[in-house]
Amino acid sequence: MSDNKEDFAPIDGFEPVRKAVFAKALELAAFEGWTSSMLDGAAREAKVTPSSLKAAFPAGIRDLLRYWSEMADEQMLAAMKTSEFAGLKIREKVAFAVRSRLDVLAAHKEAARRAAALMALPPYSILAATLSWRTADKIWRGLGDQSTDFNFYSKRGILTGVWTSTFARWLADDSEDRAATHAFLNDRIGNVMQIEKAKARVKDLGLDPTKPIEWLARLRYPARR
Repeated sequence: MSDNKEDFAPIDGFEPVRKAVFAKALELAAFEGWTSSMLDGAAREAKVTPSSLKAAFPAGIRDLLRYWSEMADEQMLAAMKTSEFAGLKIREKVAFAVRSRLDVLAAHKEAARRAAALMALPPYSILAATLSWRTADKIWRGLGDQSTDFNFYSKRGILTGVWTSTFARWLADDSEDRAATHAFLNDRIGNVMQIEKAKARVKDLGLDPTKPIEWLARLRYPARR
C-alpha cells in the first residue's frame, strides 16, 4: 500500500498493536521526531513484529499521526458529553471543546510540537488539512449541528481556522495555566460571532449569503422602486 495514501482503514484485529506502538511512539517522538526510524524503534520496544507494524499502520507515520488525531478527537467528544458542558452557551461550548482538545495533547506537548513541524511540510499538507477539518466537524457534530447546506461548510471552515490558529498559539504558550491561549481562543470565537451577526444582517437585507454573485449583481443593478 502506498505511503502517500490519505485514507486510513484500520485492519480488524490490530487495534492492540496500534495502542502498544502508539504509546511507545509518544515517548520517543518528543526526542526523535516523527520519523520512520522512530516508528520502527517504537515497534521494537512494544515487541511488535515488522509485519504486524505494517498491517497496523500501512502508511507508516501518516497513519500514526492520523491515529493520534482520531484518539484525541474521541477524548474531546467524551468531555463534551459531561454535565459541565451541557449547561454552557454555544460560544462557551465551542471554547470548551477546543480547550478539551488541547488538554488531551498537553501531556505530550513536545511530541505535538514535533508533529506540527512535520505536518507543516508540503508532503503532509493534505493530511494536516484533513485532520483539522475532521476535528472541526466533530466539534460541530458534538454540538448537535444538523446543517447540510452552505452553513455546513462555512461553519467547519471557520472553526478549522479557529482550531489551527489556537493550536499554534498553544504551542508557543509555556505558561502553566495557558491564560494567553485561552484569551486568544476567546478573541477568535468573538470574531466568529461577528461574522455570524454580519451574515444575519445580510439575510435581513434579502440577500442569500450562499450566492455572492447575486449580491454583486444587486449592488451593481439595484432594483428600481
